[in-house]
Amino acid sequence: MSFTIKKLFPRKLARKMMGGLSFLPDSLYLKLFYFAATGKTLNLRNPKLFSEKEQWLKLHDIHPEYKDLVDKMTVNKYIDEILGEGYCFQTLGYWERFDDIDFDDLPDSFVLKCNHDSGSTKVISDKNSLSKKDIDDMKKFFNARVKKDFYHAGREYPYKGIKPYIMAQKYMADNGEINDYKFFCFNGDPKIMFVATDRSTDVKFDFFDMDFNHLDIVNIHPNSGKIIKKPKCFDEMKQIAAKLSKGMKFVRIDLYEINGKVYFGEFTFFHGGGFCLFYPIEWERKLGDMISLNDKVLD
Repeated sequence: MSFTIKKLFPRKLARKMMGGLSFLPDSLYLKLFYFAATGKTLNLRNPKLFSEKEQWLKLHDIHPEYKDLVDKMTVNKYIDEILGEGYCFQTLGYWERFDDIDFDDLPDSFVLKCNHDSGSTKVISDKNSLSKKDIDDMKKFFNARVKKDFYHAGREYPYKGIKPYIMAQKYMADNGEINDYKFFCFNGDPKIMFVATDRSTDVKFDFFDMDFNHLDIVNIHPNSGKIIKKPKCFDEMKQIAAKLSKGMKFVRIDLYEINGKVYFGEFTFFHGGGFCLFYPIEWERKLGDMISLNDKVLD
């Protein structure tokens, strides 16, 4: 694979730099953030790249109902209605403040996360092994997360106005690491997906087509360099991804396979916030072509 990743700042640094500019109108804010993160000028008048079209969708393809789909407190009801019961992880409790959590009432193993953001998941495999420092670190982490307005960070409008909670979910084990299977869907048609591995150490992303052939793509994280087995429920996953994404110009459907059963993870309407380019760069155009705007594009 031969390509050069060109961007001005690492994504986290670009996000931190933009923190002081949250007062800017959406269009200008996104243009500045996009340039800082990718080194490219954002074309909103005639977007072609996948990342450009994601930014356009933020501004021009508004669906208020998506708020309930990205809120982890409300999405389970929707999944039960569409797929039937049994596809969601059991919720054990939810709290407005970390200090309200009674760890004695929780099982030995569970998962903590926020309902209003992305990337706040903490897996507690054995609460009895937690030290005071571990608890203090988690408290600091979650107290910061519940104060964070995830909408302002990347102008992902579905997150706007979600009331933040810390929630606990049942921990599901599968005799080893649990992998994420994330499907890129375009109006009910899953086209590519990636498997996220090594979550507890150094995350790797490996992309595949719908026949589970490995694709020469790098995005956000490097490839694992190892053989990844096709999940047993791959065909069912594709069917679920297609069903959940019907009528949506683009959405990433995140799923898990645990003990031979598929579980729903989350809806992600803006992969990487739309600030993380695909390489080789030709994939930016290929994936962009899969998003049909069917609207007059205005800056």
